[in-house]
Amino acid sequence: MSVDILNKFKEDQLEKKKDIPTDRKFRVGIIGTGWIAQSHILNYKKMPDVEIVAGADLIPGKAKAFFEEYGVPDALCFESHTELLNSVELDAVSVCTYNATHAECTIDALKKGVNVMLEKPMCVTLEEAVEIFKAEKESGKLLSIGFQPRFDPNMKKIKEIVESGVLGKIYYIQTGGGRRRGIPTPYGTSFIEKETGGIGALGDIGCYSLDMVLNAIGYPKPLTVTGYTSDYFGKRPNYYKNHPEYAEVFGVDDFAAGFVRLEGDIILDFRISWAMNMDTSGDTLILGTEGGLRIPSTECWNGSVGGPMKIYHEVAGSQVETEIPVIESKEDLFYLKLRSFLDAIRDGGPSPVPSSQIIINQAIIDGIAKSAALGREIEINIPEI
Repeated sequence: MSVDILNKFKEDQLEKKKDIPTDRKFRVGIIGTGWIAQSHILNYKKMPDVEIVAGADLIPGKAKAFFEEYGVPDALCFESHTELLNSVELDAVSVCTYNATHAECTIDALKKGVNVMLEKPMCVTLEEAVEIFKAEKESGKLLSIGFQPRFDPNMKKIKEIVESGVLGKIYYIQTGGGRRRGIPTPYGTSFIEKETGGIGALGDIGCYSLDMVLNAIGYPKPLTVTGYTSDYFGKRPNYYKNHPEYAEVFGVDDFAAGFVRLEGDIILDFRISWAMNMDTSGDTLILGTEGGLRIPSTECWNGSVGGPMKIYHEVAGSQVETEIPVIESKEDLFYLKLRSFLDAIRDGGPSPVPSSQIIINQAIIDGIAKSAALGREIEINIPEI
């Protein structure tokens, strides 16, 4: 076989990038100009078919300073999302606000006929998620939730392994993640106050951990949950070296755990942490009747894998392990998250991270929080919409 033919074969195996049409630019707005909005504006600016036209932030002058800093000085600036939506014609908007205002901003944008990229977590409660889902269906617009780990080739590989059948019937999953010390306060207290954050580690990084396994197994509905939450670290003044006063306003969880029964006779054993006296709460395990998958954790959990995965199974009567090497992503996951959202709008395709799935993710988060408050197991009921 000639070298030319071999090279042609290699080229055919590469995923070819689609050319981005520039005949019409997306008019994009950003609601909330805090630290996560930085990643949105930087990646939107890389896209030749995007025009960033406006933004809003509750703090006077913050939006203007944000757009000037990132080289978009002509963007129109507002101090409320409603004023923005009522004043500017938009094709899409990124909602980058406090967790507690995700639902309000998203619902208002959808009702205005604007497509929405909603940062994670979807919202705070299941009731809010239901209202978001209703607004999306009524509007006919596209809503995608900001779960960039979905675009990590290692996350895709987990789903491929499960769907291949090599593990057999899945019956038990252990998942979660944790930070030894990682309460997010470098940008102030918006993450840790009840009025703005709404939920803590449970929603902030717990949603990623849940999506990793639930997406792999097809997002079965949750049936019951026993939940636990605590705030032992967040309430300690000595945790915050320079701001002991943060302990007084800490109103969310810094550790959460749940034991969830899913449809299909599957048990989900979950825990997540912003702070604990341990470097990890354990690897993710997906156990099936024909094999088990171990997904190594990381010390500062961020929705990635901590090393090569292993499948534990039998071959011809021998117990063996198959190692799955870590796949290095060649593209920025955040960019892919936004690009897939805009491509879906342009092509009329399905949402890359649909609310029909993430409402289940939110139902589990909400169920853990409510069960913890009640101190008992509760049923999870997601209404038909």
